[in-house]
Amino acid sequence: MDEFPVVVVGAGPVGLAAAAHLLERGLRPLVLEAGARAGAAVAQWRHVRLFSPWSELVDPAARRLLEPTGWRAPDGYPTGEEWASAYLGPLADAVGDHVRLNARVVGVARRGRDRVVDEGRDREPLTVHVEGGGRITARAVVDASGTWGGPNPLGGDGLPAVGEREAADRIGYRVPDVVGERDRYAGRRVAVAGSGHSALTALVALADLADRRPGTHVTWLLRRGAVGNAFGGGDADQLPARGALGARARAAVAAGHVEVVTGFRTAAVERAGDRLVLVSGHGRRLDPVDEVVALTGFRPDHSWLSEVRLDLDPVLQAPTALAPLIDPNAHSCGTVRPHGARELRQPEPGVYLVGMKSYGRAPTFLALTGYEQVRSVVAEIAGDHDAAARPELTLPETGVCGGSGVFDGGPEASPGGCCGVPRVADLTLTAPEARRRTRAV
Repeated sequence: MDEFPVVVVGAGPVGLAAAAHLLERGLRPLVLEAGARAGAAVAQWRHVRLFSPWSELVDPAARRLLEPTGWRAPDGYPTGEEWASAYLGPLADAVGDHVRLNARVVGVARRGRDRVVDEGRDREPLTVHVEGGGRITARAVVDASGTWGGPNPLGGDGLPAVGEREAADRIGYRVPDVVGERDRYAGRRVAVAGSGHSALTALVALADLADRRPGTHVTWLLRRGAVGNAFGGGDADQLPARGALGARARAAVAAGHVEVVTGFRTAAVERAGDRLVLVSGHGRRLDPVDEVVALTGFRPDHSWLSEVRLDLDPVLQAPTALAPLIDPNAHSCGTVRPHGARELRQPEPGVYLVGMKSYGRAPTFLALTGYEQVRSVVAEIAGDHDAAARPELTLPETGVCGGSGVFDGGPEASPGGCCGVPRVADLTLTAPEARRRTRAV
């Protein structure tokens, strides 16, 4: 099957890294991107500043491809737009004609075989179906399509709350742009649901807005019974900006800018004039709010993989071999054992799930993880099984001792943390328009 390309679905950070590794090994990639630009999903959260520095956001093979063109990585911590324009755009240009934009994949199958047929399956290539009727024959498919298009609903049972769809004009599922959409949030009552880093980012941005615009009120809704370790590892986090983000959110709560409501699992959304009333499964009703920001995670879309054979964990919807390593109910200290082709391959030969999609519904994915995944997967496709099995990654630890998915929270990180030695950094954690700075230890 060497005559056929390796199809990579998604021209985001991990998909383009896969292309760089394929080119480096003399293989032919074909990157199919549904959007009109490389990093289209990243650009949609253009205003959010990453807590990983540039040094951890550039894949090694991508760097080797870019540097001969004169490209150099900037310093500091980019926003989503800066990551997309200063890195992903140039990387897509370097990959060249191997990237096809506005090409949405709608199906993958084994040529001439549906998922039921065994006979001759291992002798046939894969077929990738593109919206509009195109079909591409592939030796392998690396699915780096991510989960950005599948935000979890506000409803506490994983399904939309009663009335949630009808109130869609007042509910956002991404970190709000409080600069670009100032009138939507300034001087208004806003509820933020979620306990991850996206929720903390939203809380910090809205608290800063409340400082500048009196009347802005923020309510933080937690499904867990206590705040617990939701603020992260603080001083013990080996990513200083991630620790500083939690510290700023904690400070906003302590200063009274954010009201915390714990143990609240939304069951219904009701209209109250121009406002919304959130109702829990036990009938608890909150004060009316003008806007709701639901930051409750994302989930993968496997619908277009329905004709290939997948082995997915029934809980996380991640590859079965990977799921125990990333389970948020048990995962502690932010440490994920290095993993690659062995954990990511599927029963369908030549099919791999990588990047955010490989984590299914689990949170805390880092770009570094995706880069290591595609290094290993590409080595496996190239037949270099020793390189595929050799781990080449140590992840920065969070300093949180306890799974992030524990239902009622967990103990706060102990002083000094459980994971590593703190570092000092002077950081700007929001988009350039917001000038507040903080010092993280």
